[in-house]
Amino acid sequence: MKRKVLSYYNSTLRKKSKEVQYNQETKKLIEEMKEILLEKDGVGLAAPQIGELKRIILIKAEEDIFSFINPKITKKGKEKIKTKEGCLCLKGVWANVERFNKVKVEALNQEGESISLEAEGLMAVIFQHEIDHLDGKLFIDRIGFIERIKVLSQYFFKKQNASS
Repeated sequence: MKRKVLSYYNSTLRKKSKEVQYNQETKKLIEEMKEILLEKDGVGLAAPQIGELKRIILIKAEEDIFSFINPKITKKGKEKIKTKEGCLCLKGVWANVERFNKVKVEALNQEGESISLEAEGLMAVIFQHEIDHLDGKLFIDRIGFIERIKVLSQYFFKKQNASS
């Protein structure tokens, strides 16, 4: 049975994910997540979005998909930027979210090797967005109350029209 991306109101998305070991089960989950990310045409996917409370994220850059196991942001730049963000859990709606322009991330890569990298701009935003999922946060938690109401109204309006 193929997993689906959970809708934003699913309580699993509000729980903190656990660190994982690099093993066959982890590799299998990463492969499944790659299929879902490609099918949904997203730029990132976190394991909690498909119901797995595991600290695994995928990020699509150009035509490649990279996986990060147990990612941690170890350093944030001083400058912040505002970008339009969306989410596969809130398909079809966007909001301006303020994030750090630069971050340093440590994780295990898809081969289970320790890596450290610096991301800037859109890539830094994607890392922050996906790592938020691992901590039970959604992008709508980072916007004001009125803006959140607008985004959720749009989401339900689109969902309602799609099912009519």
